[in-house]
Amino acid sequence: MIYAIASGKGGTGKTTLSASLVSIWDRPVTAVDLDVEEPNLHLFLHPEETQTRRAYIEVPEPDESKCTLCRKCADICQFKAITIMGETLLVFPEMCHGCGGCLEVCPENALLPGKRELGEIISGTAYGNDFIMGRLRIGEAMSPPLMRHIKEGLTPKPSEDIIIDAPPGVSCPAISAVMDADCIVLVTEPTPFGFHDFKLAWEAFAPLGKPMGAVINRAGIGDTKVQDFCRNAAIPIWAEIPYAREIAEAYSEGAVIAQAVESLRETFETLRRNMQAATQEVPNA
Repeated sequence: MIYAIASGKGGTGKTTLSASLVSIWDRPVTAVDLDVEEPNLHLFLHPEETQTRRAYIEVPEPDESKCTLCRKCADICQFKAITIMGETLLVFPEMCHGCGGCLEVCPENALLPGKRELGEIISGTAYGNDFIMGRLRIGEAMSPPLMRHIKEGLTPKPSEDIIIDAPPGVSCPAISAVMDADCIVLVTEPTPFGFHDFKLAWEAFAPLGKPMGAVINRAGIGDTKVQDFCRNAAIPIWAEIPYAREIAEAYSEGAVIAQAVESLRETFETLRRNMQAATQEVPNA
């Protein structure tokens, strides 16, 4: 099963939750950090890195000696990554989404497959399990292509699970991270901003039809609007993590809170059981 840990905004405790779940999971699990713009799961799990490889996206390279200026490539490109100016064929590789349409429609083979570096994929082990993270190249504008490279290598076996630390928000990177998951965990906090962005995340992810539950971090501050909304929308609250100094201290030291704060162990065990039960309720899961 694939479990995506998501949030409507940054700073709700998504990565803290992911690290703790990996540390207490009761069967083999692969920890995946898909927040490739700002990966930080490794700061808590401290994996032993075993491999680093570069990831690329296919982009067109022009051969102007063959180009007849027919404009078919420019017409098919929805992202304006290729165009004709006067009698010059121009390619803007940073704007290319790698769909390959221009290569297919060019009648003269005036476009050759090239590549643009997206970033790096780092593999290793943590808590006796596999660990994978992506790190976007500085200056690269698009994270979903790098995320796709990482997900292509994820093939969970029947006896194994995957926990994904997804990027925050509800834009393309977040959707890309959760769309293949079997279950989505929405992490929020009982603050006005947390509640507002939690609703946005629920509205964005609910159409995917995945089992979904909420975790309220820093419970005890703010008000009960998140709980009231979950009750009215029939969103199960799978766990509440209290607002406590000892948790903040453990976090500031880069510790996994499920291991550092003994009183939270059962909270995360209950969360794990709720997540697993949610996927077992899905037909053919």
